[in-house]
Amino acid sequence: MSILEDKTIVITGGTGSLGKTVVRRILGGELGTPKKVIVFSRDEAKQHDMRMSYLHKLVATDEVIYRNFMNILEFRIGDVRNFADVRSVLSHADIVINAAALKQVPTCEYFPVQALMTNCLGAANIVQAIGENGYPVDTVVGISTDKACKPVNVMGMTKSLQERILTSANILNPKTRFICVRYGNVLASRGSVIPLFHEQIRNGGPVTITLPEMSRYLLSLDQAVDTVLEALRSAKAGDTYIPRAPSTKMINVAKALIGDRPIEITVTGIRPGEKVHEILVSEEEVNHCIARGPYYVIRPMLPELGGGDDRDPRALTREYSSSDEVLNLEDTVALLKKHKLMLEDVTRIPDELLR
Repeated sequence: MSILEDKTIVITGGTGSLGKTVVRRILGGELGTPKKVIVFSRDEAKQHDMRMSYLHKLVATDEVIYRNFMNILEFRIGDVRNFADVRSVLSHADIVINAAALKQVPTCEYFPVQALMTNCLGAANIVQAIGENGYPVDTVVGISTDKACKPVNVMGMTKSLQERILTSANILNPKTRFICVRYGNVLASRGSVIPLFHEQIRNGGPVTITLPEMSRYLLSLDQAVDTVLEALRSAKAGDTYIPRAPSTKMINVAKALIGDRPIEITVTGIRPGEKVHEILVSEEEVNHCIARGPYYVIRPMLPELGGGDDRDPRALTREYSSSDEVLNLEDTVALLKKHKLMLEDVTRIPDELLR
């Protein structure tokens, strides 16, 4: 299905872990060849590094992804928190993927206003720019997180508000489809625990975990992008798409990576605003959560969007938590090996995952 054929796509936060993977997948042409892909972010160093990584690969290959890089990829400096910047970059957009975020839980706890400005005001700027200027944007996809479900920290609270801002935008701007995706931890993404564990093991330990019972969903970057692309294909206005992901205890991730090395594990205690288990669908959301293929879909609560009238059967009878079905140590090792994340598989985490 060529839903991106001849489209102009804006990716806010396009130099982050998810944004870079989205760009790579789009340039690969699996959903059609876009007219233009615009990476919109405020970090010129990351944009330069991203541009140079494509240029270096272009010398060695003639793959379609790199030909498309030369023809359709554009870098734009700007800040999603600045309305003038947002209005300018959206002026000819067909599709917007809002991946710009402050997403580190402790950072957001210490700087809540900064989190509010990026995670909430950024989304509101997108909605306002489209509405006030009558831009013919077809779809806006907001990238959310499991922490938005029953939030207990600033990062989750601001992401929950972002979901509501985008859902309600379907009523304010009915010509544009506003949708969201929500998922848990992304394996080896920037700021995640696996690169930290690798570094601690290389330095001889100890490997630090917060609590032995803590569990987290584990998703690869490509699986996260699969969710975004499936939402673009199939979501109705106001839908939130959620992948069904495996989960494991963080102590099993640590043990799997350590293997038989003589390295200790130290328990440091829970960080400010951190949950013991993550939840992707709450008890209240179960009432309007349906299944579409391998995804759960939370239909919007607003009656104008038909959320309360969806006739599909409920997909869940209770909340969807990372503590429901936890991988054992052996299966955790298998998952990490599948994604080539064991220490012996990598000399270092690739730059495209860390930036």
